[in-house]
Amino acid sequence: MANPKPDKHPKPFALCLREDQQGESLTIGKVYPVLSDQKAEAHGYIRIVDDSGEDYLYSKHFFVLVELPMAAEKALLEALSLTT
Repeated sequence: MANPKPDKHPKPFALCLREDQQGESLTIGKVYPVLSDQKAEAHGYIRIVDDSGEDYLYSKHFFVLVELPMAAEKALLEALSLTT
């Protein structure tokens, strides 16, 4: 019996709708990678790799989650040096 292909879930991305309070780490209209953080999500936050290149918690109301085509996802992750 052939091994099934590994389940490839798309990495989540978020489209920014609002800047953070300092206006330095998020850009409205930019797509950011989202890192899984169930504890934060339970409290209304998501973990975003922001413009600083670091991951921080932001209110989920700052973003809309989006799915990208595989080619766009790969290109974005490579550009951000987040490929595994």
